[in-house]
Amino acid sequence: MDIQLKRGLLEICVLAAIKNEDSYGYKIIKDMKPYVSMSESTLYPILRRLENASCLTVCPVEHDGRLRKYYHITELGLDRIKDFAEEWEEIMSIYNYIMGKE
Repeated sequence: MDIQLKRGLLEICVLAAIKNEDSYGYKIIKDMKPYVSMSESTLYPILRRLENASCLTVCPVEHDGRLRKYYHITELGLDRIKDFAEEWEEIMSIYNYIMGKE
């Protein structure tokens, strides 16, 4: 798969994983596991990119004597999911064309 396409899809998946509740790295990976396999070495750069793009915020919380980073989706992150959903129809049209289904 094209690396840029995969990168964009993984970013949307991460945003979707925290859409309904704040979460932390290990739980994000666990929640996504039935749908997409992702390692910590893939997840954390995505989280940093999304934070830098103001799609999420980070809040450190103490848990068992250690700080755990909880990620919270922002309005910009929610908009990004919405934009993806609107573009999905065009993506499926391209897929159908490539697969000869139209």
